Amino acid sequence: MIKSRKHAQSRFNQHMSAALAAMLLPVAAHAVAAADEQAQAPQTLSEVKVQGAAEDTFKADRAVSAKYTEKLVDTAQTITVIKKELIEQQGAVSLTEALRNTPGVGAFFLGENGNTNTGDAIFMRGFDTSGSIYVDGVRDVGSITRDIFNIEQIDVLKGPAGTDNGRSAPTGSINLVSKRPQLEDAYLGSATVGSGKQRRATADVNQVINADSGTAFRLNALVQDSENPARDMIKNKRWAVAPSLAFGLNGPTRFYLNFLHVKQDNIPDGGVLTIGLPGYTPPYLAAATTGTPAAIAASAAAAAADRIRLAPLATAPRVNPKNFYGSEKDHDNVTADQFTARLEHDFANGVKLQNTTRYGKNKQDYLLTAFMATSANLIVTGTPDTWTMARSTLTYKDQTNKVLTNQTNVTAEFGTGAVKHTLVAGLEFITEKQTNYTLATTAGTAITRTSIYNPNPATPQTFTYARTGAQAVGNTDTQAVYLFDTAKFGDWIINGGLRLDHFSTTYDSVAIQGTATPQTIPVGTRIATNLKVGDTLVNGKLSALYKLTPESSVYALAASSKAPPGGTNFSLSANANSAANPNYDPQETTNYEFGGKWDLLQQKLSLSAAVYRTTVKNEVEQDATSGTYFQTGEKRNQGVELGVTGEITRGWLVSAGYTRMSAKVTNGRAVAADGEVYLAYTPKQSFTSWTSYTLPFGLTVGGGVRFNDQLRRGTDGAVGTPSHIDSYWVADAMASYPLNKHIDLRLNVYNLTDKEYVAAINKSGYRYTPGQPRSGSLTANIKF
Repeated sequence: MIKSRKHAQSRFNQHMSAALAAMLLPVAAHAVAAADEQAQAPQTLSEVKVQGAAEDTFKADRAVSAKYTEKLVDTAQTITVIKKELIEQQGAVSLTEALRNTPGVGAFFLGENGNTNTGDAIFMRGFDTSGSIYVDGVRDVGSITRDIFNIEQIDVLKGPAGTDNGRSAPTGSINLVSKRPQLEDAYLGSATVGSGKQRRATADVNQVINADSGTAFRLNALVQDSENPARDMIKNKRWAVAPSLAFGLNGPTRFYLNFLHVKQDNIPDGGVLTIGLPGYTPPYLAAATTGTPAAIAASAAAAAADRIRLAPLATAPRVNPKNFYGSEKDHDNVTADQFTARLEHDFANGVKLQNTTRYGKNKQDYLLTAFMATSANLIVTGTPDTWTMARSTLTYKDQTNKVLTNQTNVTAEFGTGAVKHTLVAGLEFITEKQTNYTLATTAGTAITRTSIYNPNPATPQTFTYARTGAQAVGNTDTQAVYLFDTAKFGDWIINGGLRLDHFSTTYDSVAIQGTATPQTIPVGTRIATNLKVGDTLVNGKLSALYKLTPESSVYALAASSKAPPGGTNFSLSANANSAANPNYDPQETTNYEFGGKWDLLQQKLSLSAAVYRTTVKNEVEQDATSGTYFQTGEKRNQGVELGVTGEITRGWLVSAGYTRMSAKVTNGRAVAADGEVYLAYTPKQSFTSWTSYTLPFGLTVGGGVRFNDQLRRGTDGAVGTPSHIDSYWVADAMASYPLNKHIDLRLNVYNLTDKEYVAAINKSGYRYTPGQPRSGSLTANIKF
């Protein structure tokens, strides 16, 4: 094991060196271009568009939030801003794809047992962040794969965000910034074709209605019907429209009306069997160690027989990563609607008011033929082409999410002697509701066996399903008040924030008794459960930043966050082993961060570095002696993160980040079979990069490499199966060229070396998601 780690570290260093060298290759191209520019000065002057290069930079000056009043270089926190220019160069179309531009963030967790995560299942710095996704500063609920056709930029805020947003993930939040009307006519569109039968078209039309009154209309639209180059049967089909209307854009009072409608009709991906992957061993039955002597002996005999029966799996070849083990009936249909009204007003004394009201509804109809390659489900007699697996169950989701929010922010600037203050005060009222209906098979054959190496999605499943009458309704009402003060004096910037959230969560469920019990509860009896929890959460943050120069700073930050029972999924539980039990205290997170930021090259290039420690307390653990559950668990993630974003020279853009994390369970049950106390789904090291260079005659070439270190899965008693997935490097490339002033073509090639890798693994290790193979897309961008 030690040798393996040294070799992995050596490979990482070699690849890192190669990656950095690759990023520096444009220097040579720039030198050649400069020589050519001198030799052909008249022609160069007529072709180069300095303004265009400036508009296309990857660097953002600020995060888009009323609570962050300073430039990024003067903000004491790790914040990654992913601009649409970078997203478009890479051909990214979903939130998960765009988040590849920040290290240590990704969809690493496939799901638990036979269930598969749906929507944007994002992990950040070792913890699930899928419940901390916001659109224009307002929480976005529902299980949906978010398309970014209507997104201007993505702000990734790392570290506890409790003071900013209330209840949230321990390690940060993600804010998507929507496109808004502008006082300039623009007509943009794109059409993409590519591997996996990718077909996609977008439109972005901005029309000034009345320049004098500052009225403008903008429409963003999308249609996509694509398959998956990595997988058979998987489909990503959706269409969406996002009209928006703005009034008073050139005045002190501005009013925006936005509507978003998204319709998705997908075939979900349940993953691929891990048979044949490095580290895989057959899922033998485990012999019992307790009970009567006769029972122990019988269990040992059964386990020995099982080892003989499943022995062929130990040397079995890897299954084809394109295999689809589901059914033609599988589907993931989502309808989402979101209406937003925002009022902004600038008062004469410098005070600014922003009020946002939003209503959103998200409905999901989901069916997946799930599978788990457990001992009981496998038949491996004969040759591998005759081996079969029972598809274990049908996974349903009939879920509706609703959210109604009103948020008010007031920003004021004033002075007290030599100290200049920027004050942000706010109120927020949120009502969130999630309804889950229970579905069941009503007729026909629903579960069938399928071949392990040659699965057939068309295997007949003649069943129907319907709601049983059982359901669960979770509702959370929140009233919040918050205050931030940024004080500047001399070279110091001190920021403090405090937020109070009063919340009330109710959970009402109705179950239908399916079988008779010793208590003789009749079949069909409706069993109601009513649970409630409420509290006031107090979160705060304090930072001190010192300006070394006008373009650089060093800082220290302390912040907190809390997540109460049911705070993420609106579900409460009476089970003692569940963190959703209303008798438990909120999960508490503290974060300490020290870092520095520098803006170089006339503020066109940004460098950042930070070290941090995040500690999460009140995790539920079981006492080994008494069997009683207590909130004694504690987890910790500490590490370093580096970043560079911006323009090195005219036409040469770069975005890169590196993180190294040490994520452990500091008090509580180890989550590894070997007793190691790591956090699951957390790569120890991650590196991401993208660079592009525009030549004088208009051709832009670019590319990048990504690295994710070894990723360990969680364990729940599964025997065999890989305990981790190997590290991997992936390289992508891009070239674009303007045919004329209205049309340019862009070619993207992904995974240049056709590296086979595991992108995500499920908790028990029976299933994984294959990484994207070598594939490509061609996009025509149109503008008038």
